[in-house]
Amino acid sequence: MEPMFSPALHRQRHEFVIDFVKTNKPKKVVDLGCSECSLLKQLRFHHDIELLAGVDIDSAVLEKKMRGLAPLSTDYLQPRDDQLRIDVYQGSVTQKDARLIGFDLVTSIELIEHLTLADVKLFSEVVFGYMTPVAVIVSTPNADFNPLFRRMSGFRHSDHKFEWSREEFKSWALKVCLDYGYEVEFTGVGQAPPGYQENVGFCSQIGVFHRLGVRAVRDVLCSNDAEDVSCYTLLYSKIYPSLHDDNILRRVLVSEVLYWAEKLGRRWVEEKTGEKDDADTPDQAGGEGKARYRAPQSPLQLEEEQTACGAAMKSLVEHREVGELFWADGGGQESCKLGRCVSVPLSVLWGCCPKICALSGSLGNLRQLLMDNGKVNLSQDGSALLLNFHEQEDHDDFEDSEYAEAMRCPHSVEPEEDWDANV
Repeated sequence: MEPMFSPALHRQRHEFVIDFVKTNKPKKVVDLGCSECSLLKQLRFHHDIELLAGVDIDSAVLEKKMRGLAPLSTDYLQPRDDQLRIDVYQGSVTQKDARLIGFDLVTSIELIEHLTLADVKLFSEVVFGYMTPVAVIVSTPNADFNPLFRRMSGFRHSDHKFEWSREEFKSWALKVCLDYGYEVEFTGVGQAPPGYQENVGFCSQIGVFHRLGVRAVRDVLCSNDAEDVSCYTLLYSKIYPSLHDDNILRRVLVSEVLYWAEKLGRRWVEEKTGEKDDADTPDQAGGEGKARYRAPQSPLQLEEEQTACGAAMKSLVEHREVGELFWADGGGQESCKLGRCVSVPLSVLWGCCPKICALSGSLGNLRQLLMDNGKVNLSQDGSALLLNFHEQEDHDDFEDSEYAEAMRCPHSVEPEEDWDANV
């Protein structure tokens, strides 16, 4: 009986890398032999990564698939705290390029078996001797496992130049460690059928290399050998939306402030009047039929928000008693819906929403950022946000922004090809 893998073997290899990333949180990651960019597409969702690169020799495949690395609509609606840049290069892993020196993690998934043995030596020199990453993950087919594929003759793929046994892979890895100052641990993915695991090992064998001590990457960067070495061709580069962009930071901050102010003010008015306007919900504060876009929340976030909202309501009432919060009927009680105005102190917003605190940095910065924004109506002294709940507003801070554009233009993750048979 031939072995069957669940999940598919290529998914298990990617999951191994993803688990490593979750545990070790590298900031700079490069995938050598990235091919269809499927691993890169998964790694971009890990927010500890600030620079993600891919290298492959086949420019035609890269140009076909690299557009799938573009930001999704959710990346605009919920920007990252830290910047992410994705670079895709066309080039050979046997050549040096100074832009890849000093990464935290290099991955080489089912790549080296496509190289000649002479090129494997060059690969070792480039990756371990020149790039000097903190960690390297190398996976390659395990020839000891091949007899279990009874219908297979020769290598697993027509382009493979060799397939190593566990002992051959171990011999190469230990020599790399000796030559370049690394240590290695051996593992793999793709369990053998019951009774075979000890004899044949994993279908894909994996070596996880860790650099010993603090190696002087600076010396490599300063050496003549590293000067102006740019053999690779940059085919694609994209910077993801993040709070490092001042425009995005302001948009997110204004959205958060309006959301909380409208939520608190509306609840306060409802408690005072006993009225509830079902047409206007806290998430539709831009006027009739206008929804304020806000990223989806988890049940825990919703529970925390309700708690914070309830606590802030008490602050609102207390502020009203000292005259800092007010509401006016405009033309008397019967016409109150025509012009009810609520003033929400910025100090209340600051106290009830940690995200507003984190985005603005200080209450003074919050006031300054909102004063510079024409879509926010502040009191004369700039200490409170003024809201009118029943007079239709003619603005929405997202309406003319890239966020609204992202919502109108759906993005979807490109489905990954089914290449389960490629083990």
